[in-house]
Amino acid sequence: MKVISYNLRKHRAASELAELVETHAADVLCLQEYDTSEIPERIGGLHLAEATQRNRLGLAVYYRENQFRPVEVRSLALKKSLHDRVLKPAEERLLGVRLHDIDEGHDVIVASFHAAPLTALNSLRRHQIRAALDELATLGEGLPALMVGDYNYPVFKEKLGERVREHGYELTLSDARTYTRYRFFRGHYDFATSVGFSIDRIKTLPQGRSDHLPILVTASPTPQAQATDAAADVA
Repeated sequence: MKVISYNLRKHRAASELAELVETHAADVLCLQEYDTSEIPERIGGLHLAEATQRNRLGLAVYYRENQFRPVEVRSLALKKSLHDRVLKPAEERLLGVRLHDIDEGHDVIVASFHAAPLTALNSLRRHQIRAALDELATLGEGLPALMVGDYNYPVFKEKLGERVREHGYELTLSDARTYTRYRFFRGHYDFATSVGFSIDRIKTLPQGRSDHLPILVTASPTPQAQATDAAADVA
C-alpha cells in the first residue's frame, strides 16, 4: 500500500495533487490544510472518503476505489493550544478511516493527523498524538493502523519515539527533511506512527508550493495483524 501525506500550506499546493497521485501510484492520500469548501470528489483516480467539517483548512482522506471500500470514518477535535483558542485555525486535527481491502479481505485503518503549531509545547503535541492513537483504536481493535501527517515535532523525536513505543506503536521518519520554510525550523515534521504495519520506506518527495514536502509511505500489514483481523471476523 502506498500512502501520500501532504500539508498543502493553506491549500496553496492543491493543484499538485492529481500529478502526485498518478506519478507515484498512490492508493491513499492524506491531506492537511486543505480548503474543505473546494474539495473535489476525486483526485487522480482516488475517491474522497471524508473531509473534516468544522474548520475551513482541514483534513481529507482519499482512497483507490478498486482496492478499498470505506467501512467507518472518525474525526476528532484534540486538546487545544493557546494558538488554537485565540486564532482558531483548526478544530478537528484527526481524521481516521477504516478501509476494507477488497482483494486481501482484511481491514486497515489510515489516518490524516495535524498536530498543534510550533507555538505549543511538545508535551501538548504528545498528548494529542496519544489521544489520536486511542481514538483510532476504537475503529477496530487489533487492526493495522497507520497515522500520517504533520506532527510539528522538530526536536526530541527520540523521546517521542519512546513514548509512542510505550503506547504500542512505532514512529518512522522519512529519508530526508520535510520542512524547509525557515532556516531554524528545518527538519522532519511529517512522518508516521503505525501498529500492525511493516513500513518498507518513507520517501520525501520533491518540494512544490508548500513549505512542507509531501511524503510517500510504502507499507503492508504484517502477517500477524492480518491473522488477528481474520480471527476477529470469524468470532
